[in-house]
Amino acid sequence: MPATTPWLIAGLGNPGPDYSGNRHNVGFMVADLLAGRTGGRFKSHKAGRAQVLEGRIGIPGTTSTRVVLAKPMSYMNVSGGPVKALLDFYGIGTDRLLVVHDELDIDYGTLRLKLGGGDNGHNGLKSLTKLLGRDYYRVRFGVGRPPGRMQVADYVLKDFSSTERKELDYFVDRAADACESLITDGLERAQSTYNT
Repeated sequence: MPATTPWLIAGLGNPGPDYSGNRHNVGFMVADLLAGRTGGRFKSHKAGRAQVLEGRIGIPGTTSTRVVLAKPMSYMNVSGGPVKALLDFYGIGTDRLLVVHDELDIDYGTLRLKLGGGDNGHNGLKSLTKLLGRDYYRVRFGVGRPPGRMQVADYVLKDFSSTERKELDYFVDRAADACESLITDGLERAQSTYNT
């Protein structure tokens, strides 16, 4: 892949105001913050059901990296279709795909950066992996396990608790930093900083 090829950063979530504060939508939250940093705005894209923003990330005054930020506007369970359509449209390989998603098996606010792996029951990742294979980068944002006997689906489709919201902005900001670091510094350096 030529160095001029952009990266695609796909934040996973569900479209619409009813879902905006859900744990499952933390990928959208990180994508929105990254969009704010670029100074751009998301627009509907003709290639797939997605909101897209083309921009650059990196420290001002240094070499910046072209990125396409995307929020699939399909529901989480079928995120793979819009992401694949965007990869095809921009000529981007999975070696330059970074997916940001919620992760149940990690404590709230904890990040894990990795390349490849399973879907761990995450339907958004299942959809992506089915169409693209496993070898794409991930920023996994911990949301913790549901309390008591609460069903997983109910838990991820609930808003963050009032206690969690007190630190949510900080954790979303850190996840956005991790995305930038992975792209500009490489996976290993980013992992050493953000895999807490």
